[in-house]
Amino acid sequence: MSEDTRSDVYAELAAVGPYGVRPGHALITMVEPHPGHEYAYNRWYEDDHYYAGAMAMPWMYAGRRWVATRDLQLLRYPDKSAIAQPVTAGCYLSTYWVTEGRYDDHMKWTVGINKRLNRDARVYQDRTHVFTAFQDHEATVYRDGAAGPRDFHALDHPYAGLVLEVVDSESAEQRAELLEWLRSRHLPKRLAGSPASMVTIFRPTPLPGDRMTYVKQVEGVDTRLTLLWFLEADPRDCWEEYFAELETPVAESGLGKVELVAPFIPTVPGTDKYVDRLR
Repeated sequence: MSEDTRSDVYAELAAVGPYGVRPGHALITMVEPHPGHEYAYNRWYEDDHYYAGAMAMPWMYAGRRWVATRDLQLLRYPDKSAIAQPVTAGCYLSTYWVTEGRYDDHMKWTVGINKRLNRDARVYQDRTHVFTAFQDHEATVYRDGAAGPRDFHALDHPYAGLVLEVVDSESAEQRAELLEWLRSRHLPKRLAGSPASMVTIFRPTPLPGDRMTYVKQVEGVDTRLTLLWFLEADPRDCWEEYFAELETPVAESGLGKVELVAPFIPTVPGTDKYVDRLR
């Protein structure tokens, strides 16, 4: 196939398939750089991987990096987490939106480009994936109804913080009940008057068999929900009042168990801000 023919394929692909703005899918990845590699990891991600390994890919249309300094890590719970061991592991979180209906197309590209990045020695190895999964969007619950940014704006709007919450149910059937309880009863009540303007809810999808070996297969595909709380205030300023006991109502519902609640603040792109506050 000639180079000209390959270029023509882009025009053909642009003319077919979904191209809406809704975040039908997400990549949510929480990573721990190995001790002593914090600065090098951050520079690699900021200067190369965020773009070449994410934003340059087809259908991945929005992204944001978040960081948990040591004081934020110490707010996490539960101590015995099925996600992070220890619960403080995973000081960087990256979140990306993928156009609804384009998951399969994006995955074909991402597997191919990551193989190429590895072959070209453009993948930083001194890191551990604590919680990495592509996820399908289930629901978004808004504090202010139709007012304010929508979920497709969330990674571009200048939110002051984010809380990652991971909840496990015992079965796929119970997860459906949990989702409905969260969407219609629990979250509207928790959001009212809070500094969180929205919560997006996702369910994890299995990674392809030809994924990179340093990323473990996704757990909880049938039983897990991932919640992202987008905050208009620094999580440290509102933690005790709004987020310190998220596990209690979930446990009382009998529909699931909170496995991780972790606050983050946004990184400052292109800088090493906060790197000296991770340990």
